[in-house]
Amino acid sequence: MKDNTGKIIYIGKAKNLKNRVRSYFLKNQNYKTQKLVEKISDIEFVLTDNESEAFLLESNMIKKYRPMYNIELKDQQRYTYLRLTEERFPRLLVARRMRTGKFLGGGKIFGPFTQGSSKLLTIGSLRKTFKIRICKTLPKKACLEYHLGNCEAPCEFKTAQENYSKNILELESILKGKKEMQEFVSKLKQEMQEASNSLQFERAKEIRDTLHRLGSLNTNQKMEYVENAPDEDYFGIMIEEHTAHIMTLKQKQGVIRDRERFSFDLVADNTFSNFLFQYYTTHKIPKFVIVNSIPENVKILESLLSKHAGFSVKILAPKLGKRKRMIDLIMKNIRLIQTTGAEPGLVELRDILGLKETPRVIECFDISNHGADYAVASMSRFVEGTPDKSGYRKFRIKTVTGRDDYAMIGEVIKRRYLRLAEEKIKFPDLILVDGGKGQLRAAMDSLASLAVNIPCVSLAKKNEEVFVPKKKESIIIPKEEQALKILQHARDEAHRFGVSYNRNLRKIETKKKKGKNL
Repeated sequence: MKDNTGKIIYIGKAKNLKNRVRSYFLKNQNYKTQKLVEKISDIEFVLTDNESEAFLLESNMIKKYRPMYNIELKDQQRYTYLRLTEERFPRLLVARRMRTGKFLGGGKIFGPFTQGSSKLLTIGSLRKTFKIRICKTLPKKACLEYHLGNCEAPCEFKTAQENYSKNILELESILKGKKEMQEFVSKLKQEMQEASNSLQFERAKEIRDTLHRLGSLNTNQKMEYVENAPDEDYFGIMIEEHTAHIMTLKQKQGVIRDRERFSFDLVADNTFSNFLFQYYTTHKIPKFVIVNSIPENVKILESLLSKHAGFSVKILAPKLGKRKRMIDLIMKNIRLIQTTGAEPGLVELRDILGLKETPRVIECFDISNHGADYAVASMSRFVEGTPDKSGYRKFRIKTVTGRDDYAMIGEVIKRRYLRLAEEKIKFPDLILVDGGKGQLRAAMDSLASLAVNIPCVSLAKKNEEVFVPKKKESIIIPKEEQALKILQHARDEAHRFGVSYNRNLRKIETKKKKGKNL
């Protein structure tokens, strides 16, 4: 949140941004909140992929800008870093971080691990599993830890010295997330079972608790990663008509600190390459510039930046890994910002389905088939992700006999969009069909016969699979995603509307038959 001078006065995070922002403007707020609201002139946001990333970015930005209405968060209270020392036989410790962002002590830093409230228990289990020593000074003879089976005593035994480096490499692979956790977890489960069988219940409980907490080691976090991380700048560019929209995220000392946004008209020599050169006339040049699209004259640009920086500068467009995930997140942010006023779930749906436009208007079709005499179709219409009941339509099947859902879908799709074409009414942004591949194929055949090009997908109820044209495999959208909820709501509304119409038809026919019998 910014004041009228552009100064950041508050930084927060929310699962539901709309609800959180609205809560600040409700009545009966405390004095501090009222004063904050009085000073708010502008609100900006950054989209992240999960709560851990949101928390980390919030913490980093609070440390940098120190807004007057924020409480500064402390690393050790919230998330954990681990450190492998630079000793001949390294130890595993909790890394302490100064306010400047640097870590105390030498060695390799791993983290953050956001579920670190019981970090010492987790570290203890890691030490025991990988036989990592805990002694501050290497003794001359094996100590109690060796006799307890927690250390192989590299201080005394040559075999242990040879194994130690191997154990350290395995531990590093776990902390970096480069090795599957399954093997490690299986080993812990076996130890837990053995401890339980030998009535060592405290040890079994310790391992059980560790298994619960080690999930944080598997989290792919893009907001911060620290081991040997060079300075990098990330740029995403999206072209809309004759305007370029750019967002950049800066990584310093392994920490994603902040973001900037730019827009410029694509006229004359205004290109992405020229933008980058102009940008680095006033900003510090990093070793790596990560982009979603390689700019023109990239070799010349790299040469110029290298000359100014005094070291080699590389411009990269990643295809895989953490860098690619960061670029994907930047592009997601740009699309969300440029889609002014659009429901975020619709933006998600556009990205998931690979649509060119955000599906602000969705029309969904369902067949309600209760015998040949009562076969009907229904259509729900959603605008901006919510029902537009005035746009709902119902159809009595006219050309199909028997229970042929595919043919019925084909009929109503053809009738609906032939009429819109004749009346020159704007088509929807997306057609949704209740069913699987067969229903989708029938709908696409009808659209093709009309020479109408409207994006069309189907939603199969059994496993909530989304089928798209020209793809054999279905798309599975996570249940918690708003994009899936919009599709489900549209499908359920079409079904409800169709069943209601079918029921009314049967009631009318029943009354007619009774009247004739009288």
